[in-house]
Amino acid sequence: MPPRLKSFALAAARLAAGLATLLIAAGCAAPPAGPLPPVQLRVLAINDFHGHLRPPADGLRLPDANAPGRSVTVPAGGAETLAGAVAELARGHRHHILVAAGDLVGASPLLSALFRDEPTIESLGLMGLALSAVGNHEFDHGAAELLRLQRGGCAAEGGCRGPQPFRGAAFQYLAASTVDATTGRTLLPAYAVRHYDGIPVAFVGLTLKDTPNIVVPSGVAGLRFRDEAETVNALVPRLRAQGIEAIVLLIHEGGYPAGGPNECPAISGPIVRIVEKLDPAVDLVISGHTHRAYVCRIAGRTVTSAESFGRMLSAIDLTLDRATRDIVAVRAENHVVAPTFAKDPRQTALIEAYERLAAPLAQRVVARIAGPLARDAAPSGESPLGRLIADAQLAATREAGAQVALMNPGGIRQPLAPAADGSVRYEQLFAVQPFRNALVTMTLSGAQLVQLLEQQWLGQPFARVLQVSRGFGYAWDATQPPGRRVVPGSLRLHGRPVAPEESLRVTVNSYLAEGGDRFAVLAEGRDRRTGAMDLDALEAWLQALQADPALADDRAPRILRRD
Repeated sequence: MPPRLKSFALAAARLAAGLATLLIAAGCAAPPAGPLPPVQLRVLAINDFHGHLRPPADGLRLPDANAPGRSVTVPAGGAETLAGAVAELARGHRHHILVAAGDLVGASPLLSALFRDEPTIESLGLMGLALSAVGNHEFDHGAAELLRLQRGGCAAEGGCRGPQPFRGAAFQYLAASTVDATTGRTLLPAYAVRHYDGIPVAFVGLTLKDTPNIVVPSGVAGLRFRDEAETVNALVPRLRAQGIEAIVLLIHEGGYPAGGPNECPAISGPIVRIVEKLDPAVDLVISGHTHRAYVCRIAGRTVTSAESFGRMLSAIDLTLDRATRDIVAVRAENHVVAPTFAKDPRQTALIEAYERLAAPLAQRVVARIAGPLARDAAPSGESPLGRLIADAQLAATREAGAQVALMNPGGIRQPLAPAADGSVRYEQLFAVQPFRNALVTMTLSGAQLVQLLEQQWLGQPFARVLQVSRGFGYAWDATQPPGRRVVPGSLRLHGRPVAPEESLRVTVNSYLAEGGDRFAVLAEGRDRRTGAMDLDALEAWLQALQADPALADDRAPRILRRD
């Protein structure tokens, strides 16, 4: 520096120091920095993905904003778009996390199911899923298979089928209420803690207590499922002892709301009872299982659910107080995973890799049949293919005590037409029953069964005559009004009358079991057991018929129509 400039700089520095001394002496020191603002955390949440890597063909039904009381169907879902939605809704939020409330796998479409849901586990890891509660469908193939999905490795039967070695989930499953009966320890971690600017937030994950009642017994062998609220409440003191005040519950149980996806003028179902019993320390509940979308306030806290199949994504903004280290504000909104979100190219590459591998598996021959089976119904409502499917479902659920199986005609999407040599490929079966519904066996009384059959016409937009399994039959009178069409005393099981007070074990698919197609009586069924997928049952039955032709349908009418 030139001498002249250096002298000027020194003089300026002395002047500044002198002014600072005068200000301090006069009590005018610069004020201390104010308190730091609260910490903001965005929680993104999904539930009941069920392996829907591709968008569901039937889209998403939403209330019509322009026509109260009516609904519209919009395209939604798919892993490519869901990943794009996650990225966009996380953008601009320094702290964010993607979590789930269970049933990520199970009852999955062909693309995921062919590979034991490994594509879905990989896809969710790619989009950044961090934590998930276990759902009941995570136990469809037993605890060992769930642990394999978590940890990686090839399946015990069939080995590795994917385009690369399966490394397991990049996210952590949580199972606070699922206990190994031998060790007394939880099958998977009960909770996980994440820190945001030094503030710990605990995420507790668990499934519904009734899981043993809705999955096949072998899937939960050696496991105990504890009460949901009691499990969480017992964890609260342990979390607080670690200095944790912010607690989020991921629970695979839900409710049935009124209103749109971001409304909750009323809600019923198990989640209400559970939340009302929770310790007040639990700040937020992210739920699932019922495949509904809602943002509710129950017992003073926010409860959310994001529909199913990746068609909606919950964005929940939490405000964390630095002093109390607790959640002091919650704001939640459900977003439709619409095609307007950019597709994630990594998801595209993953899906296409599995689709290339799926082609030969989809084309494998599963059985041979004598000729085509039509789904067109006779005047009574019966169809050849419907009878076959009902028989398949009865055979697949004998272990659960099934005496009657019923199949909704709308679930039969295509006729079954073999090749010239009688061969049937797996993809043809899948075209017949593409929904991969689980089979549910429940107890109904004879009177409830009559009421159920009346609902084939009562309140329906058109007749929905259920397909019935062998050994069961009844008559209906087309001249009578809806609600009085089943001929009194006509119900027969293996030739004997069915008494109104008699208890029967009835199998239907999971869609019907929840009251689908307006068969509300089925939602009242007791002692439920969830078994195989409907498609697996159909494949097994066709193979049994091929091995033993004596099992073939006798063609005698099961449903009689009177005019």
